[in-house]
Amino acid sequence: MAGRIDENSGPDPADKLAPSILAADFARLGDEIRAVEAAGADLIHFDVMDGHFVPNLSIGIPVMASVRKITRLPLDAHLMISEPERYVEAFVKAGANSISVHCEVCPDIPAMAKKIHALGARASIGIKPETDADRVLPFAEHLDMILVMSVHPGFGGQAFIPSALEKLRHIRRELRRRGLKLDVEIDGGIKLDNIADAKAAGANVFVSGSGIFGKPDYKKIADEMRDTLRRTSPNL
Repeated sequence: MAGRIDENSGPDPADKLAPSILAADFARLGDEIRAVEAAGADLIHFDVMDGHFVPNLSIGIPVMASVRKITRLPLDAHLMISEPERYVEAFVKAGANSISVHCEVCPDIPAMAKKIHALGARASIGIKPETDADRVLPFAEHLDMILVMSVHPGFGGQAFIPSALEKLRHIRRELRRRGLKLDVEIDGGIKLDNIADAKAAGANVFVSGSGIFGKPDYKKIADEMRDTLRRTSPNL
């Protein structure tokens, strides 16, 4: 079950940077992951696409298992796949610390969260841009995180969809109203020039692919993002 706000803690969880390895150089993936870890990444975001739920294919369980061997950072598996219940156990066994499945293919969110928790991982539900957040919010107490997509799932390098900001605000307001201290992750088109907007709207986990891996100096861009986040307060 999601954590509730403590009397001695702030209303929202801490900010976290989550480089998405979909934008990394796969010819030298180990070096890329070590580099963002040294740059101060909080977790590694792992985009899984099946060519069915989304119109593309990406990486899967063997790559996850290989990545687990070279980093101690939490691995955040974003399963953009149909029938995720068939694969969550395999991804957790391969090293995933957090599993996000999409509400659009998850008819029983509490049951899915219970399954993920029983495997020892954090449970998250993803929301596509065209999906209303209220499809997920009634079940928030069962979750550790809600993932808001700010691009259409299936391809890297897309531009940020501004309407995601109002969805973030709605989610964070409702979580605060209910005293629920969940992570709210924003995924898609996050870069230095819009990360403050996402923080102000209520996100605290920031997935960035080309916004980090597309830069020559990962530590410099990560430091700049963190400095921007430190100077930005939620404005709901």
